Amino acid sequence: MKNTFGSSVSVTVFGESHGEAIGAVLDGMASGIPVDEEFIAQQMKLRQSIGALSTARREADKVRIVSGVFNGRTTGTPMTFIIENQDTRSKDYGELAYKARPGHADFSAQMKYHGYQDFRGGGHFSGRITAGIVAAGAVAIGALRSKNINIATHILSCGGVYDRSFNDIEKDIKQLNSMEFAVLDEKRAEEIQAVITAAKNDGDSVGGRLETIVTGLPAGVGEPWFDTLESVLAHALFGIPAVKGVEFGAGFAVADMLGSRCNDCFRSADGKIYSDTNNNGGIIGGITTGLPVLFRAAIKPTPSIYKEQETIDLNTLENTTLQIKGRHDPAIVHRARVVADSITALVLCDQLSLRFGTDWLSNI
Repeated sequence: MKNTFGSSVSVTVFGESHGEAIGAVLDGMASGIPVDEEFIAQQMKLRQSIGALSTARREADKVRIVSGVFNGRTTGTPMTFIIENQDTRSKDYGELAYKARPGHADFSAQMKYHGYQDFRGGGHFSGRITAGIVAAGAVAIGALRSKNINIATHILSCGGVYDRSFNDIEKDIKQLNSMEFAVLDEKRAEEIQAVITAAKNDGDSVGGRLETIVTGLPAGVGEPWFDTLESVLAHALFGIPAVKGVEFGAGFAVADMLGSRCNDCFRSADGKIYSDTNNNGGIIGGITTGLPVLFRAAIKPTPSIYKEQETIDLNTLENTTLQIKGRHDPAIVHRARVVADSITALVLCDQLSLRFGTDWLSNI
């Protein structure tokens, strides 16, 4: 299995949803970076379930760092984050040993691992595994903020209800980084929560879109062709369970534009370079331009729904039906946004270390 991402700075995830523990190993981070355990706890809280809008599974998500930190700072050696699973209810998954849940990795995992995989709660394929990414990502976010590089993600849409896009970028980033339910328009936040509640009451689920912005990145980061910053970010983002699409800048809308509208024209003022548009999402030729990096990720509806669905028996390949039980999210888009921030931070720490050297992140 390939569970490691990154070149200079890498992250490895491990564990299963109903196993003893999950976590991550962060390797290659510079020494001397402050490790704020209170901030890690705050980030973990953003990924946790929110009242009736999320699963009834309540995990404390207390992070233990068992290596790579001394006297509150990174040592430069691998950091290991361990998060115990404490609120599992494996009996809910009894019949899933032989019935494949539609929309889940049950069937594909069976084909790859021949029945030896841990199917409880989705096992290693569960969104639960993202908790380790958030823990490691909190260290990466802190390192980036020390270099005045900021990341923020909001729910652009959910169930057909749209939030506004970024307007006053600095103000919006500050607002989002202090919000539990990340929607910029307060009225839209209420409408989105109502849509999620309605889906839950109907035994169904809804998907949505996340929009992420990164400010403060210097121009010149990234590579041409096969390791473009877009391709590296997309590679990592598609590692988040339920992400089915990623677009940068104007995204697919560029297909309907004229070049005169799509091009981001440059101008200078006070020794800085600006553009009034950002249709390319701050990346051209695979390399940052100095404009904000902007992208969106499509999150599919939670596949665990309470309606009866058609499936197959994995042992006999006979047709059958399945009605999922247990505790599940009617939507995960609001919990996934901190994961998007975290995976973005990890990618950027890797790319910046490749460009400027590892010690650049620690101001040494």
